[in-house]
Amino acid sequence: MGLHKKHFGLSGNALLACLTLVNGLTMGWFGYDQGVFSGVLISSDFKYHFPETLDANISGITSSCFSLGAFIGCLVAFAFGDKLGRRKTIMVGSACNTIGAVLQIAAFHLPMMIIGRIINGFGMGMTSSTCPVYQAECTKAKYRGRLVVVGSLSNTFAYMLANWMNYGLYFSSGPLQWRFPLAFQLLFPIISVPILCFLPESPRWLLNKGRTQEGLSTIALLWGKNLEVTNETVQDEYLSILDAIEQERLDRVPFKDVIRFRDKTQNMRRILLGMGTQFMQQFTGVNALGYYLPTILTEQLGFTEAMAKLLSACNATSYLGSAFVCLIIIDLVGRRRMMIYGSVGCCITYIVAAASVKVSETRLAYEMGALTVSMFFLYYVIYGTSYAKVPWVYSSEINSIGWRTRGAAAATATNWICGFCITQYTKKAVNNLGWGFYLLFAFIVLCYVPVVICLYPETSRRSLEDLDYMFIQYPSPVVFRHKALTQRGRPEEFVLAEKERILRGENLTTKLDNDSDRKSATITHVERV
Repeated sequence: MGLHKKHFGLSGNALLACLTLVNGLTMGWFGYDQGVFSGVLISSDFKYHFPETLDANISGITSSCFSLGAFIGCLVAFAFGDKLGRRKTIMVGSACNTIGAVLQIAAFHLPMMIIGRIINGFGMGMTSSTCPVYQAECTKAKYRGRLVVVGSLSNTFAYMLANWMNYGLYFSSGPLQWRFPLAFQLLFPIISVPILCFLPESPRWLLNKGRTQEGLSTIALLWGKNLEVTNETVQDEYLSILDAIEQERLDRVPFKDVIRFRDKTQNMRRILLGMGTQFMQQFTGVNALGYYLPTILTEQLGFTEAMAKLLSACNATSYLGSAFVCLIIIDLVGRRRMMIYGSVGCCITYIVAAASVKVSETRLAYEMGALTVSMFFLYYVIYGTSYAKVPWVYSSEINSIGWRTRGAAAATATNWICGFCITQYTKKAVNNLGWGFYLLFAFIVLCYVPVVICLYPETSRRSLEDLDYMFIQYPSPVVFRHKALTQRGRPEEFVLAEKERILRGENLTTKLDNDSDRKSATITHVERV
């Protein structure tokens, strides 16, 4: 009863919906920040107050310092996130986000704006690396992919909102043109932080920290409405997690052996796989277009500033539609197939865009400009149903329980540092490479196809504990030779392995109870003597 009162008396789907809402708002804040600054940069009043940003290098660092701050935030989450817990890490990150946002809103010179963006980014690094893990650890396997994607979907919705706001405020004048969009982001923590204060901690984190009774009660709260801790479904989940934690504890090796790939559960390999998905996401070139699409449309393709903002907003809207499709198909199609399709599709759009930009230099400028814009729209549809969402799901679920926060933080840090590099040099690359800029990304994304086929195991429809079993039983980094590692459905051997985990978990709890009884009996005997 105590836990029910603590969480507004909610349990089951209602409590999970509140947790998903917080995750969605926090990740939405991340998306809003990604979209809003592209419009801020080309606002006339912003350029009047910060004329230094007319220089390509200064403009690049003003945009990309946010990603640099986020990279540092991810490193902090890597080092301290597992000690703080999922909720506290998100709390600290949200506080930093708020401080950074206020500094940007009130900025009256460029150093203050840059400091604000770095602090804002620092907090975003902490929250963006922790929210998907928090959601994944509190959700049943059959819903996990979809609910983690809800957070990423919120990211896309807020990105679209920021673009439409940029377009709407283009017709205003004065500081309202850019200070209001920066101030609007404070709405996200105003709603999310109060709800977060009343949510439960991740049950897997609680069990890993030895808080077994609290962890068991939290599973009962999240797994169904008014379930008792003695419920068979709750007990099976509890025992399976407990056995996985115990096996990881028994197989634990020093950190130097982990980074040498000498541990049984292959934690370093799993971290690299998660980092790889985020690297691939960034080097599809999404941030190059996300931060600089209005600039590319005006300077390279010759559109007016108003039309560039309108096209960016329309593109963000179609991107949101594709994200909804991803929500439906991610657990139906599987992670591997979506990444392979995304690689091939993005490659084709880049090749066509490169050809149309090349032709527009000599003839048919308007027609080729329209074709290039249509390729940007198609790129975002393909990206939205593949690399926009899959890396966030994959990196939140691929790691073992003891390394899940650190693995997700390392993956998100990869995302941010790659984003920093891309946003820092995009404007110069577009100016210097022209049509070759798009051809470069076409080659990069095509290289992802053999990497995914050979190295990336399927994770959909598996429990988080199934993945521990998978890496122990199949130590080879090459996965395409084993059907159990590539099929979409849950392999039968994983189902049997879970039954064995439940039996071992029952034996473990019996042993712990017996040890506790013997300890109590010894204390009683000593007191009587």
